Amino acid sequence: MTDVVRAGQTPVSAVVSDEAVTIAAEASLAEAGRVLVEAEVGLVVVGEPGGRPTGVVSERDIVRAVAEGRDPGTTRVGDVAHTDLAWCDATATVAEVADEMMNHWVRHLLVEEEGRFLGVVSARDLLGVYVSADQADEGSE
Repeated sequence: MTDVVRAGQTPVSAVVSDEAVTIAAEASLAEAGRVLVEAEVGLVVVGEPGGRPTGVVSERDIVRAVAEGRDPGTTRVGDVAHTDLAWCDATATVAEVADEMMNHWVRHLLVEEEGRFLGVVSARDLLGVYVSADQADEGSE
């Protein structure tokens, strides 16, 4: 079990997604859905590629908007995007980031390094760290 404990001390910068998937606030929810599917991610960052995010839209946000009767073809991403963004620092550990996700009830956090947007980390990314450590621990028995 020691590998699993050590996994929690991994810096989140080691598991952050390579490049965040971005979309313009003016794009439709239907476009956002297509981007999510094509990129195989659960969240898109609202803003310019390489810039500081102005919001985020997740799969849940799109489903919620459709359930409310909004037309995904005409509803704009900016109309449903979350702008109260949850962040973590790149030096935070996997365990700290997991705790932060639990506190905010979110599955993704934006990661910054020295004030610069680095990318997005997901609960799946964190889970992968623990699964890898558990498998390594089993292999050492």
